Amino acid sequence: MTYQEQIPGLGDLALVPVRPEQHAELLHGWVTLPRNAFWGMGGHSLDDVREIYTFLDGLDTHHAYLVLLDGEPVGLFQTYRPKADPVGERYPVQPGDVGMHLLLNPPRRYARGLTTAIGPALARFLLRDPAARRIVVEPDVRNEAALRRLRTEGFTFASEIDMPDKRAQLAFLTRERFEASHSPA
Repeated sequence: MTYQEQIPGLGDLALVPVRPEQHAELLHGWVTLPRNAFWGMGGHSLDDVREIYTFLDGLDTHHAYLVLLDGEPVGLFQTYRPKADPVGERYPVQPGDVGMHLLLNPPRRYARGLTTAIGPALARFLLRDPAARRIVVEPDVRNEAALRRLRTEGFTFASEIDMPDKRAQLAFLTRERFEASHSPA
């Protein structure tokens, strides 16, 4: 287990590294759902998904985690160093930038408000490294739900950027802004 935090009223949140051979079928089931179209893997086969996460697993700059609630998988959380990612070619990367992607696919009982409940814990995970100064995200500009959530969570929107597979909204959450609005766990 990489990270664990008790979420009041929800349960025990844990992040565990994705193991491609073990988790590819679960991830394939999530990333190919029509409601997860913005993840960009809707047409991928099980072998494609396994191959992608095997590649990611071999990088020092990108990491994929299963999000567990009380031991039950509810999502996929990915982190990356922007300087080692295509996004880093599209904005001036600053020291301490850390990127993230989040896909939640919870059972119905967790569906409402889950992102709001676990978002601060994921930010604490990213900012646990004292060198981390700013969280970077780049959701698809058409993903209104993600854009609303980011505004609510205090992200500052920058420019739109063209990524290889989408038009994206670049947004940042500084450590100072996060800490000013969230008390420690």
